[in-house]
Amino acid sequence: MTVTGRPARGDDTLATVLRGHAARTPDAPFLAFERGPGAIETTTYAEQLARAGRTAGALHRLGVRPGDRFGIHLTNCPEFYDAWFAAALLGAAAAPSNPLATADELAYQVEHAGCAVVVTQPDLRETVERAGAATVVDTAEPWVRDDDVAPAAQVDPTSPVSVLYTSGTTSRPKGVLLSHAAYLHCGDVVAGHLRLRPDDRQLVVLPLFHGNAQFYSTMSALVTGASVGLAPKFTARRWSAQATALGGTVASLFAAPIRMILAASESDQDTAHRLRAAMFAQNVTDDQLAEFERRFDVPLIQLYGMTETVVPPLMNPLYEQRRGASIGRPVPGARVRIADPDSRGAGELQVHGVPGHTIMTGYLDDPAATAGTLEPDGAGGAWLHTGDTVRADDDGYLHFVDRRKDMIKRAGENVASGEVERVVSEHEAVFECAAVGVPDEMRDEAIHVYVVRHDGRAVTEEDLLAHCRERMAKFKVPDHVEFVAELPRTSVGKIQKHLLRHR
Repeated sequence: MTVTGRPARGDDTLATVLRGHAARTPDAPFLAFERGPGAIETTTYAEQLARAGRTAGALHRLGVRPGDRFGIHLTNCPEFYDAWFAAALLGAAAAPSNPLATADELAYQVEHAGCAVVVTQPDLRETVERAGAATVVDTAEPWVRDDDVAPAAQVDPTSPVSVLYTSGTTSRPKGVLLSHAAYLHCGDVVAGHLRLRPDDRQLVVLPLFHGNAQFYSTMSALVTGASVGLAPKFTARRWSAQATALGGTVASLFAAPIRMILAASESDQDTAHRLRAAMFAQNVTDDQLAEFERRFDVPLIQLYGMTETVVPPLMNPLYEQRRGASIGRPVPGARVRIADPDSRGAGELQVHGVPGHTIMTGYLDDPAATAGTLEPDGAGGAWLHTGDTVRADDDGYLHFVDRRKDMIKRAGENVASGEVERVVSEHEAVFECAAVGVPDEMRDEAIHVYVVRHDGRAVTEEDLLAHCRERMAKFKVPDHVEFVAELPRTSVGKIQKHLLRHR
């Protein structure tokens, strides 16, 4: 018998997978949350389905319908999962936002995504209200009723379940449309690579609004019937203690948090955990990798991925040779190519997939950006242009060469230089400016802005930093402002940022 024309998961969605585990293993843990140091609250799969169902009913009562989008403006907490899975049950899409976002930043996202409803928490409510959300619900209030029930909904696996906003090279972030099918495909790939079992637990200390925690940690746990150990926030000095308290067996980090953890004092908890592997993105030095593995007795597995790729197309092997300086080899089933390689063999990394099935569907209301990123292959698939330059060694391991154009990597976050420049330029005393990333031992890169003043206008570095703090999330605020008479330019007037980076 030959079966063709259907994806491996058929009509599965996040909701059907959650329902399946709740039916088969209702008492199995889905979530362990550290409410306070050492105070762990556990939610089973059956309880998670019930919580999500009530939340879906409450959102439906507030007017959220299939195809609609609503906002989630929360720190790491169980209510985040309630709202996210509620979107899956409703056939709606959640638009999570960075809790550090300012009202100005959040207002753009709320309007762009068309979020009539935003779910938030008491300390963030004022920001959401200032952002102009029509309906604001607070997790500290009884907005979800015991008799709220999720309405029946037929959900297409290729329909969006999330819109994640990512910094590109433009002044405003783009909304990446992500389908049920793409999320589940990512979960299957990562779970397979890590040999995840139902008794495994993904330790999540990174923010839930971010693709890393959603894609690699939560999805791999969900498709396996494993569990998630959720910390309310990342704390370098307590990372190993949180791993122990939450019972994590697999973790995920970025390079900057790894350096912060290594900078914290050693503890008896450093090897008291059950961790057997830790994924990470972005390079650390060979010495830092060796020190981390010695101190915590955990192998580090570097990977490469983007919000747009959903799946990490490149990962270091789990049990074979791991190369700390490499972003890994293609995972099973992945198709990648290095386009237009130079004399060193370095070129743009491009990842093949099927939009809405294995990679992003596209950018919300931005056909030009979508067309510039997804190159159709003529057979229903597409090559996704990452904009990142890589090279391959003789053994098939890929190595990162250069970051995406005009992107600054700061403590694990992508910051678009154009977004920083837009905000700085809004100050009346600024004639023009240029933002660049400069090396920083702890946070990958620091943000340095070169500013040309308007003639006769007086402004100090602190004036501009205060201006930025009011309008941007903390991690986007420049570290330094330097005033210059002019910016270096090419013969056609383009700012030569490579010269500014090497000043």
